[in-house]
Order: sequence, then C-alpha cells, then structure tokens
Amino acid sequence: MAAVLAGLGGALPAGVVTNDDLCRELDSTHEWIETRTGISERRMVAAGQSTRDLAVEAGARALKSAGRSEVDAVVVATTSADRLCPAVAPEVAHQLGLGTVPAYDLTSACSGFLYGLASAVGHIASGVADRVLFIGAEAFTTMVNPGDRGTAPIFGDGAGAVVLRRGRPDEPGAVGPFDLGSDGSLADLLAIPAGGSRQRSATGGPGHEGVPAEDWFLHMEGRPLYVQAVERMTASSRAVLDRVGWSVPDVDVFAGHQANVRIVRAVAEELELPDDRVAVNIDRVGNTLAASIPLLLIDAVVRGRLNPGQRVLLSAFGAGLSWGSTALTWPDLSVEEVC
Repeated sequence: MAAVLAGLGGALPAGVVTNDDLCRELDSTHEWIETRTGISERRMVAAGQSTRDLAVEAGARALKSAGRSEVDAVVVATTSADRLCPAVAPEVAHQLGLGTVPAYDLTSACSGFLYGLASAVGHIASGVADRVLFIGAEAFTTMVNPGDRGTAPIFGDGAGAVVLRRGRPDEPGAVGPFDLGSDGSLADLLAIPAGGSRQRSATGGPGHEGVPAEDWFLHMEGRPLYVQAVERMTASSRAVLDRVGWSVPDVDVFAGHQANVRIVRAVAEELELPDDRVAVNIDRVGNTLAASIPLLLIDAVVRGRLNPGQRVLLSAFGAGLSWGSTALTWPDLSVEEVC
C-alpha cells in the first residue's frame, strides 16, 4: 500500500512586485537583492485576498489535474492562516464543495510541504483515507515588515496543491520514504514574536501596549540560518537517498525549497549534483514557504524540466527549526501553468 501523486495544481496572486518596486520604499537596490537571494520579482496578495482564496484556487486545479471532484480528507499547510482560530482547511473544503470531510491545518513554515505531505501519506498508508487533497498555501507577505530589507524582498505569496491516492509502492508517483527532523533550541532564529499566547500572557492581553511594533513581523537571523539550512537539507537528502536505494547520479531533478538560490545551489554542490539537475523558480516567485515546492514542480513540468519516469528528490528547511526530504519517480500528470 502506498500514496501515489495523482494531481497537481497551483495559484499565484495577480500582483507582480519587482525589486525596483520594493526599492522605492526600501533602502536597497535590485542588484543587491538579486545577488543575495536570486529573486527578481514576487507575487503579493491584493487587499482583501487571503490564504484561503489561494488555497481554494490551487486545490481546484489539483482536483482537475487528478480528474476527480471528491477526496476523503483535506490538509492545509500554512504559516499565514486567515485567522488564529479556526483552521482554514475546513473553509477550503467547504469552498471546494467537498462536504464534511475531515480537514485541518498544519504549521511548519518552509518545511510545511514536506511535513504535510508526510501527514497526507500517513492517512492513506494507515487506511484512514483513499484520497487526500493536500495544499500548501501562504499570504506570508502580510507577516513581513515592509521596511526591513533583510526580509521584505525574500517572500512571496502563492499556493500549491497535490491529490494523493491509494496505490502500489512500485508505480510512478508513489511518495516516500521520508526523512524529517527539528531543532527547537534554535527556534528564535526565525520567528514572529508577537500574537501568540506567550506574548499575550506576558503583556496581559492581545493589545499593542508595550509590544514593539516590529515584534508583529518576522525576525530572521540570516547567516546562522543559511548554515543550518545547507547542513540540514544536505544530510536529510542523503538520508532519503539511502532509504530509497538511490545514489546521487540517479537523481534527475532536485526540487529544493526556494528560500534563497544560494542555499539551493550550496546543497546541490554538497550533494555533487550538476546545475542542470537543479530546479529553480525563486527568481520569479520568491520564497512562498509551504507553497514553494509544489509551485516549483509545476514550473519544472511546464518548462519541460521534469518528465514522467524521472527521479525527483525533494528537500526543505524552515522555522522551528525544521527540515525534511522525500523522493519519488515522476508520474504522467496533466498540469496547468500557473500565471
């Protein structure tokens, strides 16, 4: 028994924000941003547009790709849900006309797609569900200080979704095995300090009094995160390759989380993977957290970089700190370009 990739879909906001657009309000330049991150532009939600809206659009496209209109469960990975409570997944299921299926959110920041994918695979492997819709969706630009040149240029909004079905472990699209890990001792390297129970209990309530304005936005320690990301993604990738029985030359496409092009390239270099086997789309969409890997896969398929029968290695690293990897042989899917 295995979980097999049966559908793939994505969504991006219409609004394109270039580096030059950002630099009108930010103490930076296009060259500075592009050199350090690999990003030239990103998508940002419009006023009133939310994570739910992107998740619904991506989910609908994944269901269309799978040729099915029903599933047994919905899982949404996001670090920018519409509200602290309730989860966004039940609303997404409702909007998609999926009825009263079980639906829940999962939060693991940039590792959310790998953690959520493992969770969805687990539902199928345990016999709880035959088909699962899993969505990584983010409107994370709403969580970033627009005046912080260390974080504002990095993030973009978007959603990517997959449909998993029960199948055989020897068929194309069978997902797994997984390698997952975390290190909470370094949680403060990437965090939003305000808004949760810790801040509320310390200040006596949810108000802004006594809370620095910047604490409502993402704090990031770039250099130590870079070191951790390269180390953890490399080790996790090697662990998965060992478990699946592949060597590095067997990998046709490395789909690493698009946090920073230098991180992706450094991991590939550590693994001794050539550039022509490394998928990249961060230049056009930025870091979309849990949506990053499915949007990258869609882009690779549409551009002819990823074809049926090719072996794919997925790896991600994010806040928590958390990381994860998995592998699969790419199936024959109908995939729509995300514009």
